[in-house]
Amino acid sequence: MTHAMIRFGFGAGGAPPSDPDARGWLRAQLQGPDPALAEASFAALPTGADGLQARRDDAMARKRILESGRPLKGNFKPISRAIFLREAKTQLDWAVTTPAPFRERLVWFWANHFTTSIRQGGIAPLVGAFVREAIRPHVTGQFSDMVLAAERHPAMLLYLSNAFSVGPNSRAGLRFHRGLNENLGRECMELHTVSLRAHYTQGDVTNMAKLLTGWSINPQHQPTGFMFRAFAHEPGSHSVLGRQFPPGEAGGIAALRFLATHPATYRSLATKLAWHFCGDHPPQIAVDRLATVLTETRGNLGAAADALIDLPAAWQPLTKVKTPFDFTISLARATGITDPPVGFYLGALRKLGQPLWAAPLPDGWSDHGSDWTGSDAVIARIDFGFTLAARTPRAAPMEFARASLGTLLRPATATAIATAGSPREALAMLFAAPEFQRR
Repeated sequence: MTHAMIRFGFGAGGAPPSDPDARGWLRAQLQGPDPALAEASFAALPTGADGLQARRDDAMARKRILESGRPLKGNFKPISRAIFLREAKTQLDWAVTTPAPFRERLVWFWANHFTTSIRQGGIAPLVGAFVREAIRPHVTGQFSDMVLAAERHPAMLLYLSNAFSVGPNSRAGLRFHRGLNENLGRECMELHTVSLRAHYTQGDVTNMAKLLTGWSINPQHQPTGFMFRAFAHEPGSHSVLGRQFPPGEAGGIAALRFLATHPATYRSLATKLAWHFCGDHPPQIAVDRLATVLTETRGNLGAAADALIDLPAAWQPLTKVKTPFDFTISLARATGITDPPVGFYLGALRKLGQPLWAAPLPDGWSDHGSDWTGSDAVIARIDFGFTLAARTPRAAPMEFARASLGTLLRPATATAIATAGSPREALAMLFAAPEFQRR
């Protein structure tokens, strides 16, 4: 069971699962809708459209203050920042306390696959809504539905600059001489669906971008804020990977569904899932099995997650180095920190090199262990573990070790904990142990 909690979830901690059958416990988490969306704290969060309105209100407030000659500092309290902090607190608390950690890991996996980052596009008040509105509802559904929800969400449309992409021959293009932005057309093919395996051309990228012109935003359109602007859409039909698609919003939808169900997409997703759940460099048989399931179910992500549970490679020794996000959440679970200030999460993730929802590029955060094991990164982890150990109840460090690692606790680590000079040092050794650092 401990292996299942670490490999498929975010580590042991809190009340242990009541089901002693690890596989049964994992499968039960794939049934029904995402339990987070039924939580009052989630239901009370602003919608994507509300986030768009916050961006607009902040821009107007900033303009008024500057025009008045007053300094921004002390006079400007952006609503966008407050929304971001509220989203971060709610969703990270849930990652720590959720009774369905396997499903929650899948949420964060797919959110990273469809990366939206606060580093560009001014999407801080939208990124949390993106996870709730575009990712969570589809984690065990059809991949094509997730693709449509993700690409149409204002967070993605702003992040990849599609909200203001204009067809050169559209009414808006001819009148205002504005042009095409190919970012979303390119990334939805290269990163989100078929990948380079499909051997698409630059012409395919350009045509995909044309099909997505007019996909824009409007804060009045609840709940997400998506709006199709026909006057900005490139007229005519366009070909992508040899398939012809009609003009209008329907053409873009059809093109995305075509890409989402392409054989190259299933192979790409299978590889990525195997890498995440079976360790770096997973066996080809694991990739083949997942690709087969995705193909036979037309991209059913619940079926793919279920297939993961039966892969022998997923039950091999834990060798995959935790990302800073995994490490932070597993520490909170192990130590019983269930309601920390949001600054605890944000400060830890920033210090460890993976600031929340702030991936530097559209391909998201690396899933390669070697990218998180540099000397500075390791020192930062040890330092953070030592700091957190000072805030953790110190009565029985060995109990913490057994609760968080179970039979995975190595004799060498147990000895180091038992002979440590203080409870704080004992906990710090646990947090720095190789078996705690891996999943």
